[in-house]
Amino acid sequence: MSPSSPAPIDGLVVVDKEAGWTSHDVVARCRRIYGQRRIGHAGTLDPDATGILLVGLGRATRLLRYLTEREKTYTCEVVFGATTSTLDAGGEVTATFDMAVDPEALEIAAAGLRGPILQVPPMVSSIKIGGQRLHELARQGIEIDRPARPVTVHDLQMAPTSEPLIWQMTTTVSSGTYVRVLAADLGLALGGGAHLRQLRRERSGSFTTKSARTLDQLAADAETARSLGAIPHSVLTPAQAMADLDQVAVGPDVALLVSRGLPLDKVSIGASGKGPFAVVDGGGNLLAVYIATETDRIVPQVVLAAS
Repeated sequence: MSPSSPAPIDGLVVVDKEAGWTSHDVVARCRRIYGQRRIGHAGTLDPDATGILLVGLGRATRLLRYLTEREKTYTCEVVFGATTSTLDAGGEVTATFDMAVDPEALEIAAAGLRGPILQVPPMVSSIKIGGQRLHELARQGIEIDRPARPVTVHDLQMAPTSEPLIWQMTTTVSSGTYVRVLAADLGLALGGGAHLRQLRRERSGSFTTKSARTLDQLAADAETARSLGAIPHSVLTPAQAMADLDQVAVGPDVALLVSRGLPLDKVSIGASGKGPFAVVDGGGNLLAVYIATETDRIVPQVVLAAS
């Protein structure tokens, strides 16, 4: 690193992604904003989608796995009367239907999607089957059978708009749920077809769009912080990034064990719950993330503290 290069940052940035950007584009821009190479993201957003994209910096990239697993809340518009090749407004129209939306029938259809369900991932997803990503096969005009996957729709609410065939959908889902498939399923349940548009991720875990910043806002904040020799205000600490995990504060003696990557006794350190556990020191700094075992011992999965 040259003397003029900014010091590496370990933390999390809550990005409010604009339409037209891929998740990879966002990471590339953040790499330039913060002047460091070690950057990654949790939970991909499609280019047309907007809203929360969590970006990890430095050692916090090792924590992204815990963020990806969190439930998410989305809003979108469901357009009834037409299906598309991608199940959203970015694809080509594949069929049209002469249909009307009956509110009572729509509520019955929505109720049938709430709770644990089996969902078939769309061909435009990045899931690999037989060593190939589905969206790569879709570009070749190839469609294959996809096994249904268990997901959970924690909530799904529909609200009318000024247009009779367009309804607003708000849904909270488990990781791995495809909202575009929910929209398509609603259209099918009403005897026709549907696709979604204007998808926005409003929440990921405890992070909401209220605390998110656009890339331009992040760039301005980073520039100001650089002139002061400080860490940007918009960068959360690793401990703040793990705010959704069970927190366990330990003293210096236990912190030394943590830095060496040793197992800990769950009862003696006061850990409760199923984990994972964010182990922090007296100053609130994240030392490691531990996971439970079948015994009272918890073992480290990611260690940030230096021995």
